[in-house]
Amino acid sequence: MNAARVVRLACTALLLGCALPALAQAPAGDSTAAAAATAVEPTRPRKAAGRKMGERFAQAVRDREAARRQDAYDDAFRTYTKRFFGPTHDWRLLKAQGMAESDLVPTAKSRVGARGIMQLMPSTFAQIRKARPEFRSIEDPRWNIAAGIMHDRYLWTLYPQLPDDERHRFMFAAYNAGEGTIRRAQGVAQARQLDAGRWEHIESVAPAVQRWRYRETLGYVRRIEANHDQLRTVADGASTRAALADAVRRLPTARRD
Repeated sequence: MNAARVVRLACTALLLGCALPALAQAPAGDSTAAAAATAVEPTRPRKAAGRKMGERFAQAVRDREAARRQDAYDDAFRTYTKRFFGPTHDWRLLKAQGMAESDLVPTAKSRVGARGIMQLMPSTFAQIRKARPEFRSIEDPRWNIAAGIMHDRYLWTLYPQLPDDERHRFMFAAYNAGEGTIRRAQGVAQARQLDAGRWEHIESVAPAVQRWRYRETLGYVRRIEANHDQLRTVADGASTRAALADAVRRLPTARRD
């Protein structure tokens, strides 16, 4: 069943739930209308069931679209992670970031004007495009992803002394809050004689950092890590199923006498 048909069925179910009670209110002298109302008047449970059916159809459409988006841009994430971070870097980390930014919706636009899957500001994209004129449009999902990953690479270079797990957290935080904000947070941590290269210490001093909507940034980093765990779980499950299927194919076939 295609998405358009699902939507039509959902609308029909909702319309029936609204229209049927009107028939029951026909004037008493109108025998034809009264008979029709008597024949089709729904009970309250049937009306509720109609609404629930419509809601289920609509949710099915949304779920199907979300599932389609989950892997629609994997090729772009693989390609540009490899180009800007190297072949051994886990591209799913950058996809997890895209999920946190926009739920992988290419037309997403924030209240401050950030756009696309990687929620780039037009001014940031314009700066990146000076170095990469082939990144033609911020509205194009592929170039939006490419530019976002290129910007990540720049932020990655700011924390060369950190182990990769911490380095990713600082990179993502700087993407969200700005490198200057994270630098100020590190300064507060150092002033309190804490290790400014440990993200947990940045979290602990965050409320004391001026001009930082720190709850947004801390939640953003956690969402990326949760998304990455989810993507790895799915990938591990797929790998296990593929290995089992391959093992079954390699089993010798039974001889027939």
